[in-house]
Amino acid sequence: MTAPELTGSPGLSVLLDPADLRAQLSDDVRKGLTAPEKWLPPKYFYDDLGSELFEEITRVTEYYPTRAERTLLHLHATEIAALSGASVLLELGSGSSAKTRILLDALSGAGRLSGYVAVDVSQGALAGAVAMLAAEHPGLPVEAVVADFERDLCALPVPGSRLVAFLGGTIGNFAPRQREGFLSSLSAALWPGESLLVGLDLVKDPLRLVAAYDDAAGVTARFNKNVLRVLNRELGADFDIAAFTHVARWDPYQEWIEMRLQADRAMTVDIADLGLEISFRRGEEIRTEISAKFRRAGIERELAAAGLSPQGWWSDGDYALVLAKA
Repeated sequence: MTAPELTGSPGLSVLLDPADLRAQLSDDVRKGLTAPEKWLPPKYFYDDLGSELFEEITRVTEYYPTRAERTLLHLHATEIAALSGASVLLELGSGSSAKTRILLDALSGAGRLSGYVAVDVSQGALAGAVAMLAAEHPGLPVEAVVADFERDLCALPVPGSRLVAFLGGTIGNFAPRQREGFLSSLSAALWPGESLLVGLDLVKDPLRLVAAYDDAAGVTARFNKNVLRVLNRELGADFDIAAFTHVARWDPYQEWIEMRLQADRAMTVDIADLGLEISFRRGEEIRTEISAKFRRAGIERELAAAGLSPQGWWSDGDYALVLAKA
């Protein structure tokens, strides 16, 4: 495999073009909304507006994970950089890359930083983030990759020994079997000695967990409903967004939060571009996201099963960072 060479000014690679994204969206919507229990994948929250709303969520009082993760990174980034031995930071689902700066500074302080690769489905979020990072780190090779990291892992740039950062608790959006497949694919895409840093929300008081996904200001509700705006815009659907209520619910058996959209009345939604009519009963729900919460022994077992060897664990009791090597 030949590693792509990164340039000194921000570059953009597109592995997920609009036609690919539309085809995936069409397939997922057809499968999810015709299933006996309706569902949609959470990745469709993140158009440009959804990415902005998520950044707003990270600042609300109830949503502790971002603050906890940032604090852990500030405290332990130097140790993480040393353990990783990496020269390139590659971030999956980078968004605004706000916390990335801490890891970049740590790698730079170790004298090894030679590049940064940001991977996200939102080209708008990537453009702003890489421009800002390039301004803060003049001369640092920076690459933005528009990609679906579930599908495109093996096609991501390899410009040096990588520390792959998968932060924000996003690993929790995968159900156990899907998570097993993702970790195995990621392990296969890493070169020997490369590292994975994962941010994990931990099991805790359900009241705190529910509040984090149902903030008083209603930002998460707007974020959740944004998926319906995406379907209206991209597939010619006619969802009445005001007719759905945001629901956040703790499942104590699966140990995850579920976000749902509940129909306030019976209705039929036309998805014109797919030739579909979807009926809803009053009170019927679409599951739009799961957010699994973890225990140390469980996630370390999962990493090991995927061929990733846990090397470090840092936690404040609410949240954790785990480093594993291929």
